[in-house]
This record gives sequence, C-alpha cells and structure tokens, in this order.
Amino acid sequence: MSGINLEHISQHFGEQIALDDVSLTVKEGEFFSLLGPSGCGKSTLLNIIGGFLEPTKGVVYIGDQDVTTLPPYQRKTGMVFQSYALFPHLTVFDNVAYGLKVQKKKKAEIKQKVMESLSLVQLESFAKRMPHQLSGGQQQRVAIARALAIQPAVLLLDEPLSNLDAKLRKNMQTELRNIQRNVGITTILVTHDQEEALSLSDRIGILGEGKIQQIGTPLEVYRQPNNRFVAEFIGQVNLFEAEYDEVTSTYTVPHFIQSNGKQVQLKVAAFKEKSEKHLLMLRPERIKLSSVGEEVQPNHVTGVLADVSYIGHSLRLVVGLNQGEIIVHASDAAFPELPQVGETVHIHWQPEDIVFLDSKVHA
Repeated sequence: MSGINLEHISQHFGEQIALDDVSLTVKEGEFFSLLGPSGCGKSTLLNIIGGFLEPTKGVVYIGDQDVTTLPPYQRKTGMVFQSYALFPHLTVFDNVAYGLKVQKKKKAEIKQKVMESLSLVQLESFAKRMPHQLSGGQQQRVAIARALAIQPAVLLLDEPLSNLDAKLRKNMQTELRNIQRNVGITTILVTHDQEEALSLSDRIGILGEGKIQQIGTPLEVYRQPNNRFVAEFIGQVNLFEAEYDEVTSTYTVPHFIQSNGKQVQLKVAAFKEKSEKHLLMLRPERIKLSSVGEEVQPNHVTGVLADVSYIGHSLRLVVGLNQGEIIVHASDAAFPELPQVGETVHIHWQPEDIVFLDSKVHA
C-alpha cells in the first residue's frame, strides 16, 4: 500500500491541452475521487497514474518511487475499466488469475490468491462460470477481484459503475467502499457522478478545464466551494451577484427583483470587503417555506411557482420573481398535496446559509 504524488502534470494532444500543471497528493489508504464533467481530463490523469499514458510534463510518484516512465506492469497498480475488460473465453477463476500467471506465480499460490480475491467480492461459488453467465454487477466484482489479486499498492477505478442500472449502482457503491475499507488499499476513482463521489470518498479532487479547481472532503467541497465552477458542478445552487449596501448593512442583488419592485436583499453571517461586488451562494435545501409573507426584509422573498418537480422524498420548486428565480428543495412531508404552478409562495433562509465564493464580480 502506497500513497501517490503528482507533481506539475501536463498533457498535450497536439495543440489541445488536456491537463495543465496538475499537482496533488493521495494519502496512503485513502479513497480519493477525481470528479468532473466529460472531457475535463480525469481519465487522462488516471491513465497517466496507471502508466498507460506518459505525461507531456511532470512526475508521478507511487510511494517514494518515480514511476513516470515505467510501464503499467511495473507500477504495482490494479486497474478496473469502465467496460470491465474481462476475457470472454476465460472462466471467472482464470480471469482473476491472469495477472498472477503473468507474474509467474506458483500454481498453489495462484489458487489461494484467486479464491481470496473472489471471497472479498463474495463470488467464490462463481469461479467456474464464464463472463456471459454473470450479471453486470457480478462482472464488475470479478474485475475488482482481478485487480486486487495481484496485491497492488494502488487501485485505479475508471467509472466502473457507469454501466449499471440505478439500483444496482447504489448497491455496488456500498460494496465497493466496504471492499476498499477491508483491504485498506489506496484507491482513486474517476467519476462524473457527484453523488457517487460524495458518498464514497475520503477526499475529492474537482477537475475542470484541465486544472484542479478544488481538493477537499465531501463536506468541504459541497458547503465551501472555491469558485463558481465547483459550486455549480456539485449539486444545485442559487448564485447571486451582490453588492454591499452600507445603508441597510446587507448585500443587494440587482438582477433579482421581487413583485414589490424591491431588489432581493441578503443578510450574511460574516462580511467580506464591503466595497466589492461578490458572488454569493445559497444551496436550495437551505431555503425554508413560510406559511405567510413577512414584511419586506433581508432573506425573505415572496414569489410565484414557475415549476414543480416531484422526486419522491423531496420537491424541486422554482420560485419565479419579477426578475430572476430561486430554486428550492423542499421535503415531501411539507406538502399534504402537491403545490401547483402559479401559486404564491413565501421563502426565507438564515444568514449563515449564504456562502461567499472566492470569485469576485467586478463592476
């Protein structure tokens, strides 16, 4: 088991820059996710760590060893691909044994390690089956067992759950995390699924436009995003371009106009530089519904429902103003009956629910 250290990694494909001076450290035994939209460079970075691609610039360390120019089989890494990449003509046992045979392990040792790996993924009784006789989830577990059988220092996962249906994917997320905890192996997961990264990871690296936008725990990147990119990519968010008003000691939002013609006013728990315009964030689940409207005051808004989406445990409401709109996530229990588009609603939130982003908005 080893940690990973990437120093100033860049990857160019002709004139296209896939990765631009990326540096990060993954701790020994950590479950680390690389999260970002399609085309942001996360799979490219994983392939560089695994040795399938040599970086244009930069250095890759696994443990204390510089592995930048080493081929994959000399890196002590196990890789699980999106397509699983099982050999269709080999049994489950032989698929898992493949890497051990390449390493020229003895027959008895191969059998022992294969069965140990299959036990980790609860597939010991499937050893003689062929891949086509397995479900998608079972094939995925065989791929994980094959990667773990060679006892790698690092496990690399390239969107391994993306081909599964929603229910099976949830189940496999739990199994994957349990396997990682039991083995204690340093793991890097590449995914574009925000919920998957948040639920599985010790820490997350957000990639965008070829750069690391933020690294932090799931709680940190969700509640305290570094910038607009991270805030908008992880979950839904209301963003306000606001300016401090010395008369009211609040931040006013010029582009959000209520039905009374007044600008939306934001009262915050802690001030930044009062002379600057700022980008402020409010998560939809932080907004509360009021039974009646309040007098015009900060953090209270009256609007009309422009859209209602029911998703079982909660509702996504779009509250329309004379100018602008605010997204609200409300509990299903708050509504005996579903609200209708066109209804008037009153909403409010607490000052500490407003978060400053580092990105400033200049006049």
